Amino acid sequence: QVQLVESGGGFVQAGGSLRLSCAASGRTPIHYAMAWFRQAPGKERTFVAAINWNAGSTTYSDSVKGRFTISRDNAKNTVYLQMNSLKPEDTALYYCAADRKVLRGFLSITARDYDYWGQGTQVTVSS
Repeated sequence: QVQLVESGGGFVQAGGSLRLSCAASGRTPIHYAMAWFRQAPGKERTFVAAINWNAGSTTYSDSVKGRFTISRDNAKNTVYLQMNSLKPEDTALYYCAADRKVLRGFLSITARDYDYWGQGTQVTVSS
């Protein structure tokens, strides 16, 4: 079992930056792909970014490409999401997720493919 705990959310003005962290414990997911999703009030959970186990591959949603950067430190069992040039439409609850299917061979952008989830951290961007 893997436990994921997000942190780093907060309130920021448009154009600002935040860095989210996701700390893993339990059966640490060194070889798992990791991802960030987000969910705004009244909307479905959507994909933000994903990274493979050795950080050799990443993928981003079009809405955050060029502004957000996903990274990981396997020695610390932590995944990060650096968010720059934030916009009001980035306001959401941000979730960290882990995909335990190490033989999947590609980075999934589908929430149902991820096996472990954190509780989320709120990001609010004012205009």
